[in-house]
Amino acid sequence: MAPKFKDGDVVVAFSGKWVSWAHTAVAYAAFFGALITGMYLHYHKIVENEYYGYPQEWFPSVSATIGDRYPERSVFQIFIAITSGPRFALVFLWYILTARPNTALPKIVAGTGIFRTITCGGWTYVTSTDDHGWHDIFMISYLVATLPWTLGCLALSPNNPKAVRYRKILAGCFFGTLVPLIYFFIQHKVHKIAGAYTIYAFFEWALILFDVGFDAVTALDFENFELVVRDVKGTSRGTTQLVADAVAEKQKDKPIGQAFRQVISLGETLDAIADVYNGFVFWSMLTSLGLVVWYFPLWHMGISGYEAMVMSTVSPFFLGIPSLRSLVIKHIRIVHLLSLLGLLAFLVKSPELRLFAVGFGVSMSCLAWSATWYAERSQSSRLESRILAWSIGLIASSIAKFAFWTNNPVWPIVHAQNGGWNKLGLALAVLAVLRSTRSVNVSGGAPDSMGGSKSSPVLAGFGLAGLLFGLHSLLSDSSTMILWVWEGYPVRGPIAANGVLTILAMGFGVVLQTTYREMVTTWMYFLASSLGAFLLTSFSNWTGYVGALLLAISLMSMAIPLISSAVRHGPATTFGIGFLVYNILVLAHVWVVAYAFVPGGPVMREHTDWVMTATMLLVGAGLYATPKPKRSLDARKKAARYNPSQRSFYYTYILVALELLAISVGYLRFPTNNYTPHHPEEKSMTAGIWTIHFSLDNDMWSSERRMRDLIEEMEIDVIGLLETDLQRIIMGNRDTTQFLAEDLGMYVDYGPGPNKHTWGAALLSKFPIVNSTHHLLPSPVGELAPAIHATLEAYGELIDVVVFHSGQEEDPEDRRQQSEYLSKLMKDSPRPLILLSYLVITPGEGNYNTYVGDKSGMRDIDPSDWDRWCEYILYKGFKRTGYARVSRSTITDTELQVGAILIPRLRDLTDPRLQVGKFVVGQAEGSNEQIGEDQVAPGLRFPSMFRGEGVRGHRYHVFDEPRYYS
Repeated sequence: MAPKFKDGDVVVAFSGKWVSWAHTAVAYAAFFGALITGMYLHYHKIVENEYYGYPQEWFPSVSATIGDRYPERSVFQIFIAITSGPRFALVFLWYILTARPNTALPKIVAGTGIFRTITCGGWTYVTSTDDHGWHDIFMISYLVATLPWTLGCLALSPNNPKAVRYRKILAGCFFGTLVPLIYFFIQHKVHKIAGAYTIYAFFEWALILFDVGFDAVTALDFENFELVVRDVKGTSRGTTQLVADAVAEKQKDKPIGQAFRQVISLGETLDAIADVYNGFVFWSMLTSLGLVVWYFPLWHMGISGYEAMVMSTVSPFFLGIPSLRSLVIKHIRIVHLLSLLGLLAFLVKSPELRLFAVGFGVSMSCLAWSATWYAERSQSSRLESRILAWSIGLIASSIAKFAFWTNNPVWPIVHAQNGGWNKLGLALAVLAVLRSTRSVNVSGGAPDSMGGSKSSPVLAGFGLAGLLFGLHSLLSDSSTMILWVWEGYPVRGPIAANGVLTILAMGFGVVLQTTYREMVTTWMYFLASSLGAFLLTSFSNWTGYVGALLLAISLMSMAIPLISSAVRHGPATTFGIGFLVYNILVLAHVWVVAYAFVPGGPVMREHTDWVMTATMLLVGAGLYATPKPKRSLDARKKAARYNPSQRSFYYTYILVALELLAISVGYLRFPTNNYTPHHPEEKSMTAGIWTIHFSLDNDMWSSERRMRDLIEEMEIDVIGLLETDLQRIIMGNRDTTQFLAEDLGMYVDYGPGPNKHTWGAALLSKFPIVNSTHHLLPSPVGELAPAIHATLEAYGELIDVVVFHSGQEEDPEDRRQQSEYLSKLMKDSPRPLILLSYLVITPGEGNYNTYVGDKSGMRDIDPSDWDRWCEYILYKGFKRTGYARVSRSTITDTELQVGAILIPRLRDLTDPRLQVGKFVVGQAEGSNEQIGEDQVAPGLRFPSMFRGEGVRGHRYHVFDEPRYYS
């Protein structure tokens, strides 16, 4: 449609002064944002200069603030980039204001203004660290150009006395400040006067204030300007058909067309976000329950009694009492708020009380969600929205764990010091509950359905159990199924960063259940999901992962039909049975690996396939109980066309946003694979062994950051970690090695996956892993013994490393067979080899002589160390140069053992502490003669910080100092 006016319709108009104010605000934000950030994060570092630090110098200079330190440098650069737009507009408007025929001065001043803007970008983005010469050239050019810009603006100022007066004052202050600035710089640089640089810094900051303020005066001149955007063809009047309009019309009967026609409401958007966050909180608390329960049998080395708290989830049985059910539904907001005690648990120091707090929170959350679904049964669209929010909440929880290396930042095992965001998570949860519980249907009513008679409530409960267990055990962490199919190096399948594919598949499943509702309840669809379960259970690498993606899609797509079926019956029956059978499955999938410690365990030994089969059969039972619609296909299509669930589109938008976030996280987490050892100049390799006790410290806090610090400070290049398989519900579906590998810059072999039924063994290495093979050693009676046999490329040579966890003391025949198996494996290796192990032997006795000696070809890192039982470091073909044992503090129940070697030569770790050895690659083995530290090259020495009392509870112990060898 043509415009109303001949010269076009005005789309937008605003005063020119806002260009000046925008430039002023953003420019000041750049400098003072960097100043505030720097003083908050690095105060003592940015006030320090080459001569003095705090307290002699106590205020930072501009250059120190906006220089090379992160993140203040980034704050400055971002705002300077934003400033460039208003800056160019300011120069352009000044030229328009001052241009006169037959005069060149306005053009010169405008050119100078553009030049200053470009050189400002030069010294902002080319730091002195990048290129000191060019940084100085840009900075000096900017300062030199300031003189003609200032004088030119004064000369061209319009007849505005107020503006002219401010310009003269600010220009005078600017140039007047240069005198004391130079004076105090000389006092600092030449005379080295303490405190002179701080005074210089104040004058330097004054220059910034006057420089930006000088340009801000243009607001007084530009207020006579009005910037106008005109539409000369009427395009902006809303009558021209857009691409979205064409799609909406063409696809009006399909979800995509409905999405384009959807009118966005802020209130409904906030409602949807609150609902999804409530779903996130539910999954965050549910996934934390098993984790805090696991702490107790872990430290009791058997059944503790606290395991009964897993039954916290069966609270929906209380909904069988009519009066209580009515009370819960009527006061659903209070029940949801009570459930947040599970998020508050991080404030509780006592592990027992923290467990009870989490158990109560989970109990209330299961009760609240079951009651909410039941209350909404009479309004299918509202029920669908609640289920969508719950499903997308799982995706949000999985993304949070993806971003935080498999820890959820609101779990009760984390706090601010080890990566927790508990306070923010709790505050958002309170707001979400208050928002999303404003409009819960409390009247109940008969279920709104497409027809069909009620089926068995027990079968509906079974379906709910299968769904809950499948989602929790396989999809609550994006890397769980990746580790199921992991087989070592060379990489032939997905890695942890590919977890984004799992999250995308989950999102696709959510969309599928809203667009093809009836398809996901067919038996053909169920067979496809069963095929996915079969591929995941039976195959490795990409083949198994394709099955994992099929299973992720199908499980997520079944939430609406299965839960909608469950609400057609009494909530105590369906949800109570659902959570009860879910708990049985949780215990069963722990029994398959913990069979040596639980009653009746041998029956379930290594039968993950049974658990997977039971899960799919339960889901199938639920689908069988799903009511089949009696309406004709045409009638159903017509209902879908004219009665779409409008609210579902809000959840779709949230889902898209979350998926984009997941893609971003996946990109950021993709490994760089450019890692370097600590002392390449010595061709040394420091190797260690540590039993990390499932990454829970003595006080039930997540311990990976404390482990990271010790491994980094001990300068370890290769480390074997034991008891690392955390990819089960009872352990939180975690993987500590992901954080350690990415934060320390190391290659990682996660070891045998959770479907291999071991307690886990992992290898982290600064050296590239050329090849690795996973072994399950003979274990006729006790638990399976995992081993990793890896070949590394160290300083141009191939060396072997074996990480191994043997059977327990109670199973001597297992340990004998394992010693025979491993000794042959080590003997057959033609390369230098290090064994990082948990052996359960006495030095010099029994199986020790199978592991050490001619039968294996291996040497003990220190045969004189008699105080060992569990952890050992053995080697062959390396020159061993050092050995240390480091106390664990409260991180685990075992020490860190470390050995130093010249490639090839490794160092031994033993017992419940960290054991470390140093080796040199390419040199002969040497003798057991001990030498003093002063006879060892600096690059082969252990850090001195752990001598005496050490740091943070870590110190050299047993020998009270490292040992070195000739």
